[in-house]
Amino acid sequence: MTPPRRTPLSTELGVKLALAAPALGGAFDELWRPGAAVLHARYLAYLYEMHALVRASVPLMERAAVRCARTAPGDPVAEPLSAYLERHIEEERGHDAWLLEDLAMAGGDPAKTADRLPSSIVAELVGAQYYWIEHHHPVALLGYIRVLEGNAPALWLADRLAARTGLPAAAFRTVREHAELDGGHLADLEDLLDSLPLTPVHRTALAVSALRTADGVTRLFSYLATAPGGPA
Repeated sequence: MTPPRRTPLSTELGVKLALAAPALGGAFDELWRPGAAVLHARYLAYLYEMHALVRASVPLMERAAVRCARTAPGDPVAEPLSAYLERHIEEERGHDAWLLEDLAMAGGDPAKTADRLPSSIVAELVGAQYYWIEHHHPVALLGYIRVLEGNAPALWLADRLAARTGLPAAAFRTVREHAELDGGHLADLEDLLDSLPLTPVHRTALAVSALRTADGVTRLFSYLATAPGGPA
């Protein structure tokens, strides 16, 4: 008897994340709902928090690559995962600098990012990944990446925010670039997910990481939307 064909992991993960999509989409809509004066202040708060999140992307992947090197003997997932991370590190390198440029163009102070304490939500989002990388398996990081790449800004968002805030188009480089790039990055990631020889333990780690990340991003957007100008 032929065993039942397993659903591709990219599809399985997409179905699970669809359960979190309404809450995430609602928080995103609420974040950008206010009028122009409030929206400008909120966009600055968004940039500060996104910088705190994005500056951790390359270090997270570099740490996962180190763990892959340590577990490679006898681990068939480690080598292809490491190769993907090496590529994606270069694709993501420097994106934190884009956010600093956007801050300056939007009237913020990039120098403040060095001393400004990021929200606990950002610390939880990133910190959970460090824990799973170090104490479980680096493949968990792919769940985190899947959510961030799979929820790229819409292609129209940068122009809409520029129109509503009166800020120059140059203040929205990160939003615009990610709207254009992340679709290709997501396709590359889904190809990897469907090709890796993952065990049920790996698949569970990916799902937990992805759902935890979707919840964290939802809470981050809601947090930024709680005050007229976002957090101080």
